Amino acid sequence: MQQGSGSETEVTWEDQQNINKFGRLNNRFHELEDEIKVAKETNDNLEDASNELILSDEDVVRFQIGEVFTHMPREDVEERLEKMKEDTSKLLEKLEEEKESVLAQMAELKKILYGKFKDSINLEED
Repeated sequence: MQQGSGSETEVTWEDQQNINKFGRLNNRFHELEDEIKVAKETNDNLEDASNELILSDEDVVRFQIGEVFTHMPREDVEERLEKMKEDTSKLLEKLEEEKESVLAQMAELKKILYGKFKDSINLEED
């Protein structure tokens, strides 16, 4: 591998493992961003459904379970929506924590790899 100054840097097995790990972490980072986006949209949709339920004056409402709508008492739907919002919030929190962990690991690997290869390696996304 050539450095910008023209001298060669040997890529050891450990270096290759670090590069591979960085690639896997980068892929996981993008997966997490997508999962976080979906979780936020789900949370927003559940919040909208709760608000619509508040505005409704019906005692029995239609509630979708899978692909089927069923008639349920309003109180049961409110409880289900609250439980679903709690679950989605917990998932979102867990995903955000994992994302921070991945970013920290990537930053550490960047320090190691840039320290050895300087401008011969590009770990930044364009």
